[in-house]
Amino acid sequence: MKKTLFVSLAVLVAAAGSAHAQTTIKINGYGGQDPAIVGDLINRFVKPALAKDNISVVYQPLQGDYNQQLTTLLAAGNAGDVFYVPGETFDGYVATGRLLPLKGVVNTTPFIKSLNDAFTRNGKTYAVAKDFNTLTLVYNKDIFDEAKVAYPNDNDTWTSFQNKLAAVKKALGNDYYGACLAPDYARMGEFAFAAGWQPFDAKGKTNLLDPAFVSAFNYFTGLTKNKVAVQPSELSQDWSGGCLASGKVAVAIEGNWIVGFLKDNAPNLKYGTALIPKNDKTGKRGNFVFTVGWAINANTKNKAAAAKVLNILTSPNVQQYVLEQGLAIPSRSSLQNNAFFKKTTPGAQNSKAVFQGASSGTVRPYYFGTQGSDWTKPINTALAAVLSGQKSSADALKQAQQEMNTFQNR
Repeated sequence: MKKTLFVSLAVLVAAAGSAHAQTTIKINGYGGQDPAIVGDLINRFVKPALAKDNISVVYQPLQGDYNQQLTTLLAAGNAGDVFYVPGETFDGYVATGRLLPLKGVVNTTPFIKSLNDAFTRNGKTYAVAKDFNTLTLVYNKDIFDEAKVAYPNDNDTWTSFQNKLAAVKKALGNDYYGACLAPDYARMGEFAFAAGWQPFDAKGKTNLLDPAFVSAFNYFTGLTKNKVAVQPSELSQDWSGGCLASGKVAVAIEGNWIVGFLKDNAPNLKYGTALIPKNDKTGKRGNFVFTVGWAINANTKNKAAAAKVLNILTSPNVQQYVLEQGLAIPSRSSLQNNAFFKKTTPGAQNSKAVFQGASSGTVRPYYFGTQGSDWTKPINTALAAVLSGQKSSADALKQAQQEMNTFQNR
């Protein structure tokens, strides 16, 4: 009798333990400010939603080179169940089978199409954008007012925008400039997309002598004619946001990250925002989408729990919180009519333009294919050579194509 009772109690204890077993989902993400932000999100939204499911969540930030550390953890089998996957290095993780395809696991329909495209390869979507940025024209209202030139607007074409910059320079003279342009694919590529250029053909090769790319390259570098535009280094700055804050430059091409910088470094600057101008010939504007997605580890042992966590991290409540905190631009399409975007503050208007930029014209992710960030070097070298006057556009692009061929044939 005593033996029977002991066995029954043991079974009940085991059953009770099983019913209350905790599943822990580990999340890998950036260091810096992200642990505080994600930690707050987890406490506010994730933990309460998962309490009934006996799922706990821990955030493990990766300091330093995120991609290098994540790659090492994945190879060792120690990576998180859910983790950030940057858009620019996404292809490498797909190629090595590290990401779980999300079809049937997560509904990606509510998210902006260009963001889903950034994380889709061969018809399979592997991540949901947690937030994003695009490029806009951020302009100094006082400079345009003093020059008696109309502000940039969403209807500007390449030509009308260039004319406005030239008019500012002509009116205000040598101490002022129309724009500040860094020799960087991340600031020039959107013009190439507007002209119809695609970074990679069906075989994964890049053609920098494509007429569409050449026309955009010539337009971008041509803005420096007669010193209408300058490089940041010419004003002792390291990016165009610094140029704009100096009060000497009328326009910077940047993302929403410039808002906080101007708030801290040029609090009295009166600025406005417009979308990137349209190509005169195609009638389209181009843009980059800079994004980081939430992905699920293909080797997770807790697929269902990981999916629940990902869904909460990209839920409407969480994205509304992110937007209202001014942390980033969320990725749900439904937010286009959000009350935040109707505010008239310069920062809110910039956020609105950045949000619109993800769905206006030809928008492509900022990525480099499977060979990594060195893909941009030939383009950036060519831009620097022409903007500094060291080479003609034709010579710089010819050399860039040769270097690109060598790089892609490795």
